[in-house]
Amino acid sequence: MKVILFGATGMVGQGVLRECLLDPGVERVLAVGRSPTGQRDAKLVELIHDNFVDYSAIEPQLAGYDACFFCLGVSSIGMDEARYRHLTYDITLAAATVLARLNPGMVFTYVTGRSTDSTERGPLMWARVKGKTENDLLKLPFKAAYMFRPAGIQPLHGVRSKTGWVQAIYLATSPLLSFLVRVAPNYMTTSEQLGRAMLKVARDGYPRPVLESEDINRL
Repeated sequence: MKVILFGATGMVGQGVLRECLLDPGVERVLAVGRSPTGQRDAKLVELIHDNFVDYSAIEPQLAGYDACFFCLGVSSIGMDEARYRHLTYDITLAAATVLARLNPGMVFTYVTGRSTDSTERGPLMWARVKGKTENDLLKLPFKAAYMFRPAGIQPLHGVRSKTGWVQAIYLATSPLLSFLVRVAPNYMTTSEQLGRAMLKVARDGYPRPVLESEDINRL
């Protein structure tokens, strides 16, 4: 399987990249991003690209892939709706639209979040925007598309948040997070479990297009 990974330097993307590189069934990983991952692996090809709404210059390099793991995301804290919509909806759909055209047999996996609002009419701005993003991704002509909605994620195996205060919280609460992963699978998963579940869905599919934390952990 050949995969494209967006957001490989973020916390979620780091975990997904690790699992892709460890998986013997993955023969090639194309990491598309603004900065290098810092990883070295025979499977890994990095494509530095800084315009996430225009892929015309690199389209030939995006063809011939079986799966895409889209792990780009930003927090909505302190952000108005127009800006958040651009960084969440516009950027995701720009990439997905190109990939669906170039790779009609592709499985597209989008990492969203628990409580995403599929009705697009709820009171939470971020949840409405995420809901519209999910809904419109599911309309694209991929072989299949899956929306992953993890709640809490425990980073493992050196995976780190790029936000200093967030990383400090993860370090301080690591024993608690490990406990919650065991006793509250509806609310917690790990970076390892998330990456492995995404790979399994890309290969084998899933009965539903939207996966919550309990689905992720079950896989």
